[in-house]
Amino acid sequence: MITTIWSTGMARPLKTDDEDIKYANELLQTTDDAKTMRMALAVVLPVLTGTSLLETAKLLGISQRGTQNLRTRLNEMRTGRYVARQHGGRQRENMTLEEEKAFLGSWEEQAAQGRIVVASEMREALVEKLGKKLCESYVYRLLKRHGWRKSAPDTRHPKADEAKQEEWKKNSKWKWQVVVRQKTPKEDQRT
Repeated sequence: MITTIWSTGMARPLKTDDEDIKYANELLQTTDDAKTMRMALAVVLPVLTGTSLLETAKLLGISQRGTQNLRTRLNEMRTGRYVARQHGGRQRENMTLEEEKAFLGSWEEQAAQGRIVVASEMREALVEKLGKKLCESYVYRLLKRHGWRKSAPDTRHPKADEAKQEEWKKNSKWKWQVVVRQKTPKEDQRT
C-alpha cells in the first residue's frame, strides 16, 4: 500500500510505500551508522510529522534533492536493486597491475642486459598492445608505479678491463707534446 502525504506548499503529494516505512523503521532500530539513519529518517519523518520534502531536508541538514535521493536509495536497498558506487582506485585503468607487470617484464630483460630502455619505444609498444593513443606521461607514471627509475648509463663500460686501463695509465707519457699551430699566409699578411 502507498501512503500519500499532502503538505502545504507542495506541488504534488509525497508518496511512500508502506514496505519502505517498515524497512526504514527496522533500520532506525538496528543501525549505528549516521548515513543509514539519515536515509531512514528521510522516509519516516514525512510520514510521522506530515512535513514536506523541503522541510524534511532542512531537518536532516541536506538539500531537497539529496533527501529524495536518500528515499530512492532506501527503496533500492529494500528491493535489492541498490549497487554501491565505487570511489577511488583505478577507475580508468588501461591495464590491471598484473598486466602492467607482465608488460614491463619483457623490458626488464633488456634493461638487465645493459640496453637502455627508451620511454618512446615503450609507448609505441603500449599503443600497439592497447590499440589506442597514450600520452607520454602515462609511460612515466607506469614506470614510477612499478618502482622503475630514470638512470643514466654508467661512466664505466660493463666489459671494460681495469687491468689494461691501469697499465695504460702507468706506461703513458707524463707530458704530451703541445702541437704548435703554424700561421697561415693570410694571417701572416695581417700582422
